Amino acid sequence: MLRPRIIPCLLLEDGDLIKTVKFQRDKYIGDPINAVRIYNEKEVDELVVLDINASRDGREPDFALIEKLAAECRMPLCYGGGISTPAQIERLVGLGVEKVATSSASLADPRLIRRAADMVGSQSVVAVLDVAKRKRGYEVMTMRGTQSTGLDPADAARRMQDAGAGEIIINSIDRDGTMTGYDLDLARLVHQAVNVPMTVVGGAGSVEHIAELVGALGLVGAGAGSLFVFKGVYRAVLINYPGDAAKEAVLARLTGLPA
Repeated sequence: MLRPRIIPCLLLEDGDLIKTVKFQRDKYIGDPINAVRIYNEKEVDELVVLDINASRDGREPDFALIEKLAAECRMPLCYGGGISTPAQIERLVGLGVEKVATSSASLADPRLIRRAADMVGSQSVVAVLDVAKRKRGYEVMTMRGTQSTGLDPADAARRMQDAGAGEIIINSIDRDGTMTGYDLDLARLVHQAVNVPMTVVGGAGSVEHIAELVGALGLVGAGAGSLFVFKGVYRAVLINYPGDAAKEAVLARLTGLPA
């Protein structure tokens, strides 16, 4: 039976793991290799790692670090950050990265998605849309939420899908790090616009929030950062992941069976 994916989303800054709130207030979390080892033990479904400043700073991916991460990972790895050419994508896949995520470069030129899909397959190409809520609706942002695109997220998602992206990641800037629950309205808006797999990130603070997302949309990826790196009301750093009982509760929302 197909199951929803529950995905830790880790943020890199200068080689360290950090966590943000609404894309700001960076907090140091620890060493990314150590986090990967812990997630290996917990048998996570998939792992997303994003270098949040690489594109803004004009840096290419840290291939040496990514090679170490990929070698350590026992789960599918998705990497994003600083990617601007098909050659970089091909190199990342060659290092063992299963999925490569692009954002600002592919929004500026969707041909990057098409060329990458032709080289490594659509299933390995992911488009990330960072979305902010405005008075008149939602808008896709780039460069860590500092640059407006004027694009509606549903239109942008369709454009990325049509270009060849095999998956869309929707990241709510307003919910990032708040642990107040996913923006289900945003998730529904984009989910109705595309037919490729979708992962939703931003706002998860409990397994119940994941269950709500799955109950609303079905087979989507439920991504979370704070939920899987913090513990308790004081947000002490503790790498964690829901156990089998929690996963079954999420699955029950999909099947309609009692948990």
